[in-house]
Amino acid sequence: MSTHTFTEHDFRPVILGGDITAYSLVRTFHEAYAVKSLVVNMTEAGPIAMSGLCDHIYEAGLENEANLIEALSKVGAQEGAAKGKKLILLAAGDWYVRLIIENRELLEQWFVIPYIGEDLMNEIVLKDKFYGYLDTLDLPYPKTVVVDVPSGEDVEVPAEWGYPIVAKPASSALYHYAKFPGKKKVYILHSKAELDEMLVNLRTSSYDYKFLVQEFVPGNDTNMRVLTCYSDKNGKVVFGSLGHVLLEEHVPMAIGNPCVIINTEDDEIINQAKAFLEHVGYVGYSNFDLKYDPRDGTYKFFEINVRLGRSNYYVTAGGNNTAEYYVRDHVYGEDFEGVTYARGEHLFAFVPKYVIKKYVLDKPLRDKALGLMKAGKSSDPNSYKPDLTPKRRAYNLAYHLNQIRKFRTHFVAR
Repeated sequence: MSTHTFTEHDFRPVILGGDITAYSLVRTFHEAYAVKSLVVNMTEAGPIAMSGLCDHIYEAGLENEANLIEALSKVGAQEGAAKGKKLILLAAGDWYVRLIIENRELLEQWFVIPYIGEDLMNEIVLKDKFYGYLDTLDLPYPKTVVVDVPSGEDVEVPAEWGYPIVAKPASSALYHYAKFPGKKKVYILHSKAELDEMLVNLRTSSYDYKFLVQEFVPGNDTNMRVLTCYSDKNGKVVFGSLGHVLLEEHVPMAIGNPCVIINTEDDEIINQAKAFLEHVGYVGYSNFDLKYDPRDGTYKFFEINVRLGRSNYYVTAGGNNTAEYYVRDHVYGEDFEGVTYARGEHLFAFVPKYVIKKYVLDKPLRDKALGLMKAGKSSDPNSYKPDLTPKRRAYNLAYHLNQIRKFRTHFVAR
């Protein structure tokens, strides 16, 4: 067990989830405030289960809304009302975020809810509607054909696009529950036959919304960018941090998740996101995926996540602790002056050096990443000194070995 001393505060983070996203939140709050978070999840394995930096409540069946609300009501009464603390309720996954937002009226009697309202969520998490807002603001995104899945309509791919093309669900929430042969998070398709086969299989599932077929923006993983912004409770963007993705995961149901990032600077991209966020009245953290298009020199917006992303620790590792914005805004009611643009370079990676050396395809960027590692300017969210018990060291080693196996099995150069 960790022997670290904790500090009592008038607030406490309550985190839903048990993966690397949840652990990053636990670590971030501990780094900033030496606070011991409370994590509620439905698995007794993984990075949360063996952490000494949080109390862990195991609850079976949290995929059921009634069970989740019952568990949170109990936590709220025992940890918030009884102890007089502000509980900041955070979620590591889209399903949890949605349930928090949909049950805001009930949960707000115990918790601070640092998320947008339900109506706005239902608008912008649907990618076809998100792109509609981008059209209004003249912000770039990939050329897109919207497919109405239930209609059974054929899809005509514009001849000038050529192949490969990209296909992905407009509603990630609905797609989460769909089961069908060959399911992937995102498809890169090389022919009309592959597109037709995917749609035939998709239409056997429960998914009944729209699918997006998009022109492939050329370039490999190193053309990707990840952007994290914070909008205060008045809807003003007060912080932005841009990351240059060097490598993404390639496992079918995790395609597109960044696993190697170097913090970078491009204020114009942050200002474009700021225009969108303030136009719609966004509050809290937002996470954008973008890709640099070498054909016209623009960065194309792909999607928005209405929470901190899976690789959110790149922000904290780069010198801007994400937990502090939650606390400054919602616990202490601070007023923010202007926008803070994250500066400086730092390497974020939850894969081992071997994966970086072998699978980051751009040599100058690969050398830069290895140089940052050598200079001690790198961070692995799973590796945090106050929490490195022998058991956790063994877990981290196994995690890295598993990443090597995954890349050997699934990596495809694009």
